[in-house]
Amino acid sequence: MCGIAGKIYLGSGIIEERDLILMSNKIVHRGPDDQGIYISQDRKVGLAHCRLAIIDLSASGHQPMTYKNRYWITFNGEVYNFEEERKKLERIGYKFRSKSDTEVILALYDKWGVKCLDHLRGMFAFAIYDIQQQTVFLARDRMGKKPLKYFFSPEIFAFASELKALLTLPEIRSEPDIDILETYLAYGYVPAPKTGFKNIYKLEPGHYLTLDLKHKTLNKHCYWEIDFTEKLDIPESEWKTKILQTLEESTRLRMNSDVPIGAFLSGGVDSSSIVAMMAKLSTKPIKTFTIGFSESQYDESKYAKIVSDIFHTQHTVLQVKPGSVDILPELAEQFEEPFADSSALVTYLVSRLAKQYVKVILNGDGGDENFTGYSHHLKLQRDYLLSPLAKYFPVGKYLKSLHFGVLEKYLEYKTHFNFENPKDVYRNAYQNAKATDIRDKILSADFKYYLPDDLLVKVDLASMKVALECRSPLLDHKMVELAAQIPFDLKVKNGQTKYIFKKSLEDILPPEILYRPKMGFSIPLSKWFSQELNPYARSILLDKKSNINNIFPKDQIAEMLDKHSEKSDFGPQLWKLLMLELWWKNYFQ
Repeated sequence: MCGIAGKIYLGSGIIEERDLILMSNKIVHRGPDDQGIYISQDRKVGLAHCRLAIIDLSASGHQPMTYKNRYWITFNGEVYNFEEERKKLERIGYKFRSKSDTEVILALYDKWGVKCLDHLRGMFAFAIYDIQQQTVFLARDRMGKKPLKYFFSPEIFAFASELKALLTLPEIRSEPDIDILETYLAYGYVPAPKTGFKNIYKLEPGHYLTLDLKHKTLNKHCYWEIDFTEKLDIPESEWKTKILQTLEESTRLRMNSDVPIGAFLSGGVDSSSIVAMMAKLSTKPIKTFTIGFSESQYDESKYAKIVSDIFHTQHTVLQVKPGSVDILPELAEQFEEPFADSSALVTYLVSRLAKQYVKVILNGDGGDENFTGYSHHLKLQRDYLLSPLAKYFPVGKYLKSLHFGVLEKYLEYKTHFNFENPKDVYRNAYQNAKATDIRDKILSADFKYYLPDDLLVKVDLASMKVALECRSPLLDHKMVELAAQIPFDLKVKNGQTKYIFKKSLEDILPPEILYRPKMGFSIPLSKWFSQELNPYARSILLDKKSNINNIFPKDQIAEMLDKHSEKSDFGPQLWKLLMLELWWKNYFQ
């Protein structure tokens, strides 16, 4: 896991070493073990790299790395099947100097060109400069685990793992993109390709860029997207076998590491399933890490202990208190875009805890998206099944909500500020989804935006702030493709979310873990805004120098703060406004 950056001159300028060093230094937290730069002979192409050494700890893994004196790469991520691919390449004559997955990517690109992406199983963002063809090839993994942000003008093309590295360049101005603010306030994040900054973009998951240096052109292509159209009609018993086999394989692949490894354990179904598989595959006790709260309705530590006891893990719990919000300005700077997922706070805290013991963490991310684990998925199923009855009930009756389309009702569940234009983001994704079932179309939209632009951003930026690598077996693309083949009615059945996934795990996890109510991974905003967080938010949002007052009425913010209680909950709205103001203060003042 690493940080990557680069600058390419398309105009008359030449690369200065100091530019690459400044970019690299801005993201050195992602890879504190080693740094490197490459500048082409004509000084038009510069690549930078910060390394977090996980596989092949020797100097042979140093980047930027070259191959055949033709290609140069800067790569962030892990390719879990690289040993298998290396053996295939060796059989046809390819030779390797290192034991790293980086060199395998270069050889695959030499053999297959852009089709090398079809051979990669893992999480990645990389750039390959081809000296002979005078091209730069940049790609991002299918799910969007690893970030890639870029700037393109007639004079330069620049990219980096984190946007803050781009802002070190004199050619790039830090300007807010006001047009995204309604979308941010609706969803709590900025959907790709936007970032919140003018003229700076993020590459979408499953996409690649080709930069032609001769013609000064940049083209974007999609190489993978989730497909819900190929459903399998097989018995539940076969589904259970397929799910467990794929889960075990994807977990085993992610346990390959030359440094200490552990797991985040909430005591929920997803993280517990990963810990169960790790325990099965390991000869040593697994190190597990949990967040606890004094508020019982948010505290899952007792369930995590049950799982820890079953699988004999070395377990550590961190108790989080309202005073933890003191680090919010630091987090707003790290997250660099407007970002309001409150669980980012605890993700950062548990990452900081885990880094004291391990360098690699496995987690349960993706289980809710693959197998429909959220409460709004249960509501989606209900609305879908009842929607044909809507015409029989006049507006104002019990089922008036069914007069909304299923998608429109789903969007109501997901947003806290009711702006109309931002909903087009989901409507467009819904319309273009590879799915026939309207419920799968909605899931496809979540995979396109909510998963990569909220959940995966949260984990990547929070964990990489402390140089901790996070791996997600449930987001292995083969697991995602398998889950997409499962009929929706096997995911939500008999009022139970994750029906078939839980059935698969019944011989592995106890009922009190599988069938307990879902709590979610977040902070107790409702209670905190009734206590310590309220005066903190007032000091930020109602300050006379506050920027938020230019886009949101101060009297409405004051009213929300005054009226907020656990019964009259404005917590999500206030959190979005607070994080927006902290972002603004970090980047534009």
